[in-house]
Amino acid sequence: MPPIRPHLDRFAVTLMVGLCTIWGLQQVAIKVASVGVSPMWQAGLRSLGATLVIWVWARGRGLRLAEPDRTLLPGLVAGLLFAAEFALIFAALQYTSASRGVIFLYTAPFMVAVGAVWLLPHEHMRRPQWIGMALAFVGVVALFGESLLRPSGRAWIGDLMMLGAAVMWAATTLTVKASPLARASAEKTLLYQLGVSALVLLPLSPALGEPGLFAPTPSVWASLVFQTVIVAAASYLAWFWLISQYSTTRLSSFSFLTPVMGVLAGALLLGETLTPAIYGALLLVGTGIWIANRPAPGK
Repeated sequence: MPPIRPHLDRFAVTLMVGLCTIWGLQQVAIKVASVGVSPMWQAGLRSLGATLVIWVWARGRGLRLAEPDRTLLPGLVAGLLFAAEFALIFAALQYTSASRGVIFLYTAPFMVAVGAVWLLPHEHMRRPQWIGMALAFVGVVALFGESLLRPSGRAWIGDLMMLGAAVMWAATTLTVKASPLARASAEKTLLYQLGVSALVLLPLSPALGEPGLFAPTPSVWASLVFQTVIVAAASYLAWFWLISQYSTTRLSSFSFLTPVMGVLAGALLLGETLTPAIYGALLLVGTGIWIANRPAPGK
C-alpha cells in the first residue's frame, strides 16, 4: 500500500468542507431535476456524462488508462458497488422520505471504520475518533430524527434499502483502499465506477418502467450539468485523490457535514425554513469532526 498522511492538513480539511458543500447542493439539484427526469435515468445520465468528462480530462493529462496494473477486477467490483448504491438510494425514496433515509445512509462512515480494522490496519481508529464520529452522527439524528417518530407504513422497506446503500458506499471505499486501485490514478479509479454504473443504471431505468427524460426544462438541464460536471466528475475525482493521500477514516468523519449542508442549501436556494435544530446539528457535527481529527497525544 502507498504511504498515507496520518493527519489531515489545512488543505485537506478545506477541500473536504468544499466537497461536503457540493454534495449537499447535490440534494437540491436532484430535487430540481426530478420534476423533468426519472430518478434512475437521472443517475445513469449523470454517470455517462461524467465518464466522458473524466476520459477527456485524463487524455488531456496524458494518463495511460489501459496499461495492465491488476485494477480491472477490483475496478469492476467497485463499479458494481457504486451502481448498486445509487440504485438502492433512488429506489428507497419511493418508500421512505429523504429525511428518514439519510439517517440510515450515514451509518456508512461507521462501516468504513469497522472494515478498516481488518482491511486497513494502518488506519486503525482511536477511542476519541469513535467518540467524535458518534457525536457527529448524533448531530445528523438531531436534524432528521423527528421523521423516525412519524407513522411509517412501508417506510421500513426504504429504510432497509438505505441501509443497504450505506453498505455499498462503505464497501466501495474499502475496495478502493484495500486493492491495487489504491495505487491507480484517481481518474482511472473513478472511470471504473462511472462507466460501470452508467452501463447498469441506464438499462435499469426502462426496466423499472420509468418515463426517462419527460420534461427537459432549462432548470432540469442546468441541474443535470451541475450533477455531471461538478458532482460526479470534479468532486468525486477530488474525493478519490484525497483517499489515496490521507486516512480514509479521518476523511469519512467529514461526510456527516453533507446532510447538514444539504438542509442549509435547501433553505438558501429553495426557501425552506431554517430551524434551531439545524444550527444545533451543525454544532454537534462540527464538534464531532474536530474531536475525530485531533492528533494523538505527543503527535
